[in-house]
Amino acid sequence: MKMKKRIFVLAGIVALLDQLVKIVITNFLPSEGITVIKDFFYLSYVKNDGAAFGMFSGSRWALIIISICAIYAIIKYFILDVKVTKVEFISYALILGGIVGNLIDRILYGYVIDYFDFRIMTYHFPVFNIADTAMVIGTILVILHLINNAVKQRRKA
Repeated sequence: MKMKKRIFVLAGIVALLDQLVKIVITNFLPSEGITVIKDFFYLSYVKNDGAAFGMFSGSRWALIIISICAIYAIIKYFILDVKVTKVEFISYALILGGIVGNLIDRILYGYVIDYFDFRIMTYHFPVFNIADTAMVIGTILVILHLINNAVKQRRKA
């Protein structure tokens, strides 16, 4: 049970870090943004009222409800009801922290604050934040863990 409690601590740290960076971006980033690496990486202040890649733009309340349901499902079905491995511990903590970080924005502002801005040649990748990064990394870890478990099961059979 000790590891399960730590999931919430790590998730809280992720959400807190996300919110602190958003405060810095909101209050100190020049309106034109900052070039970190020319023609590649910028810091830009973007208000995203949708989900990933701007999908579901303008669906604030639906996204809030989906976020709350996702938090509930992760806690109920993946953390409290099963034995959690170290990989799952990190994965679920990252996903929860990311969901909470963006949920706070949606509740407080009606949009999510994004700032990591990558442009590779003519391609402009959608702007994202630490919460998004945590959710993507957590999801990739879950998928890799599931694949690894499936491979182990097939070897046993």
